[in-house]
Amino acid sequence: MMALLATAGSATAQSLPKPAEFYFAADANTIKPVIAVRETGDAAMEKLAKIVERNPNAKAEPAQLAHLAMNAGRVDLGRQLYARALSSIDRADSIWRAVVWNYGWDLYRAGDSQGAFTQWRTLVESRSVTAAWMPPTLALALWSLDQKDEAVRWYAAAVRSEPQQWNTAAQFAQLLPEWSESERAVLAEVQAAWAANPPTWP
Repeated sequence: MMALLATAGSATAQSLPKPAEFYFAADANTIKPVIAVRETGDAAMEKLAKIVERNPNAKAEPAQLAHLAMNAGRVDLGRQLYARALSSIDRADSIWRAVVWNYGWDLYRAGDSQGAFTQWRTLVESRSVTAAWMPPTLALALWSLDQKDEAVRWYAAAVRSEPQQWNTAAQFAQLLPEWSESERAVLAEVQAAWAANPPTWP
């Protein structure tokens, strides 16, 4: 069973399109939180739960509630709520990319690197965009999946795009303020592997 899972994970990573030369697009509609209510903590969860219960067509509310649930350690509930949110929207919806992006991060932080990679890969493949978030984020996911050569190739795309920012790990805290220290530490491992043997392009 473990061998089958490993093979499936490898195939998933290999099916990702090869990195482009440069990644400059801001893709601001993707890399943002999904916010339906402005309250925080328990007040937000209570208000969102009421909206979700009353409105089966709610879109942003189940996504925000899913994020809060997963942050609180209620991973199964979060997955169910994200599935509900995504079942209510399609790729043309203005919040679809943000929901998928946030779901990826919540899965990654719940220890599901493969699930996170799957969400982010969906965004990469959904339309022709070379967004600045893609190289470091995919490098993080691939490294966590032990797809280290592929992770380094994606990190190299970040360096090609903005060499003064990514050729060392010194600016990671400024470049990736929403990432945790442990996430930045993983990316620093990718950076070190890139520095030791920078891949050529293409």
